[in-house]
Amino acid sequence: MNYPTDVTLVGGTGLVGHELLLILSHLQQISTIKAVTRSPLGRVPPHTDNIILDFNKLNSYPDILKSPVFVCCLGSTIKKAGSQEAFRQVDHDYVLDFARIAEKSGAQKLLVISAMGAHPQSRVFYNRIKGEMEKDLRELKIPQIEIFRPSLILGERKERRAGEEWAQKLSPYLNPLLRGPLRKYRAIQARDIAKAMAIAVLNFQPGFHVYESEQIQYIADQR
Repeated sequence: MNYPTDVTLVGGTGLVGHELLLILSHLQQISTIKAVTRSPLGRVPPHTDNIILDFNKLNSYPDILKSPVFVCCLGSTIKKAGSQEAFRQVDHDYVLDFARIAEKSGAQKLLVISAMGAHPQSRVFYNRIKGEMEKDLRELKIPQIEIFRPSLILGERKERRAGEEWAQKLSPYLNPLLRGPLRKYRAIQARDIAKAMAIAVLNFQPGFHVYESEQIQYIADQR
């Protein structure tokens, strides 16, 4: 892959997506970022074009979104989405629509945020949808697909999540206790996930790769 290169990113208003957008906007290897959102970003980072689209019609915009690298940071919760059906639409359907545009436009690389425990046969609805999304991504003909499965994500969210607020406070005490096989359950900062994804944006290694939370943290610590 030649540098500098363009990147198309969806989910730049979310916790990880926003951090990643800021990091990519200051990398010399990135010429332009197409930040795809449903509403204006507000302050737009350097070298970024904010493209506002209807996510229900993503397949109508393949030429607008074309770039060598696609990054998907979409993610919701059942509570925020309002129903299981609405959650599936965001975390499965929109992700696959975006990925198929990447495939159709000849992208060389696709990065996607999933979740720890993702599995298409999981008894947990959230993990099952994430697993089905990963399974469907494997069918695409994109040279390099990178899947990131973080555990609990820490950071300042726009919306309040009571359980996560407690986790934010407890994680400095709990994380050191999670050792050995339990390290993968350590909470991880959104910026560390973004750091690991930024490294993956610049590294070309064909194939389908899955990074568990512990691996994500390790990659971020090398940056």
